[in-house]
Amino acid sequence: MGKGFSLPRRKIPSNMERTACKAQQPHALQEAPLSCHPLGTLSQSGDVSRCELLSCPSAVRIVWFGLLFLTFLLSLGWLYVVLILLNDLHNFNEFLFQRWGHWMDWSPAFLLVISLLVTYASLLLLLALLLWLYGQPLCLHTVHKVLLLLIIFLVAAGLVGLEVQWQEEWHSLRLSLQATAPFLHIGAAAGITLLAWPVADTFYHIHRRGPKILLLLLYFGATLGIYLAPLFISSACIMEPKDLPHKPKLIGHRGAPMLAPENTLMSLRKTAECGAIVFETDVMVSSDGIPFLMHDERLTRTTDVASVFPDRVNSHSSDFSWAELKRLNAGAWFLQRQPFWGAKQLSGHDREDAESQTVPSLEEILKEAEGLNLSIIFDLRCPPENHTYHDSFVNQTLETVLSSGVPQTMVLWLPDEDRAYVQERAPQMRQIYGHLEGHGTESPQFLNLPYQDLPLLDIKALHHDNVSVNLFVVNKPWLFSLLWCAGVDSVTTNDCQLLQQMRYPVWLIVRAQGLSLLLLFSYPCFSLTLFPSSLLISPIHPLDLYMGGSGH
Repeated sequence: MGKGFSLPRRKIPSNMERTACKAQQPHALQEAPLSCHPLGTLSQSGDVSRCELLSCPSAVRIVWFGLLFLTFLLSLGWLYVVLILLNDLHNFNEFLFQRWGHWMDWSPAFLLVISLLVTYASLLLLLALLLWLYGQPLCLHTVHKVLLLLIIFLVAAGLVGLEVQWQEEWHSLRLSLQATAPFLHIGAAAGITLLAWPVADTFYHIHRRGPKILLLLLYFGATLGIYLAPLFISSACIMEPKDLPHKPKLIGHRGAPMLAPENTLMSLRKTAECGAIVFETDVMVSSDGIPFLMHDERLTRTTDVASVFPDRVNSHSSDFSWAELKRLNAGAWFLQRQPFWGAKQLSGHDREDAESQTVPSLEEILKEAEGLNLSIIFDLRCPPENHTYHDSFVNQTLETVLSSGVPQTMVLWLPDEDRAYVQERAPQMRQIYGHLEGHGTESPQFLNLPYQDLPLLDIKALHHDNVSVNLFVVNKPWLFSLLWCAGVDSVTTNDCQLLQQMRYPVWLIVRAQGLSLLLLFSYPCFSLTLFPSSLLISPIHPLDLYMGGSGH
């Protein structure tokens, strides 16, 4: 290299040198494979000490590298799970509040912890690859080994928790693949390509034919599967732009709970400002027969019942009279707890308005909604068995709707209890069904289902039968985009202000062009894979070729 600076040439030990080196090593070192010298060092001549390179047995290095790679994949996969579950994490927050009595938004904590785990595993994997690149053995410190096992345990515990307590989220994860599959494929293709060199090195160090064949089959099988995956990707957003359905209408879930206290008059007004067409809420009947808006069976989360009625904190919401309910503040909690992480900060006027909110009656909401040109849909909560109106809460609610004077068509009736009686008394009221089956001889005109049911629905067939479909609860743009492409008529959302601003799905791919793009991306990756993979049948060690040793 003339007079310029040149790096010392590193020599990779041959099999004969390995045997000689083992003979020179102390017996204790050969018998203690888990206590390896951390790194090889350069001698004065510039060569890596062959014995130091071999001080950590090859099989042990392969096992720990495999465990490190597995940990990286698991942490990356769990990050994906958390990002998808953010759409429904408010339900998790409410669940924990009901169990512990303390409110906390777990979104930042989950994201911070999983980001740290992914960053740690990524840096450790990068360091391992660099060590391999420079011919150094990967000998993990005990601390790293413990941390890797801890990460695996945490991810496994999270998956078990999903299976035990939140099984419907498995459907959410499967559905999310329709929105993320093209991007996951690009990442997987890049990852499998980067693995080609480490796999070639591992193949070189394996001396038995059986494991070599198994390694070849596993690697090339995974490579082939990933590169051909675009042929099997299916998504509603793979279509011609001209075939894109109309944007789904918005239904405010408990109003606009990111802009105002849920189930209040302020939340109703914010729903109208968001451009939503329906206000979704929850109705209970007080001890003296007045229907009012409340979601929880206990008043502790959304009112100041603990300070007004400290002896009745655990009483059912329906056990309070209307006069008692009107004494409660239903807005101060919203300012204190900020239930949605990342929600827009309220103006001074909105803060004053929120702080003065009270528990509204159904009649108040109906009259206010009529002036705002909003329809109303509600879940009707059954009172406890000892409640005065336990057997007549449906009739009590219906009478309130009819006596309010609002048009019957403004009310979307969702409760299944006494539906025939309701239809007889209010024939113009629109009947909404919350399930696919069990309608008897009736032909439902409106379905209100969880978004996880999308794969079960034939949207085109339902539209052909003049059936409208609403899916709940949809908060994230990726999910809203997928349902938009699928042709859903409306969605129930906590984040109407965000979804209102969307003018187009997050992504839309023309089938022929999208397939060509993904396959074209796979081709150079496959070409890069073939070069180091060709070394698998060559006597030349990959590092020997890379370092320019042995005259190659």
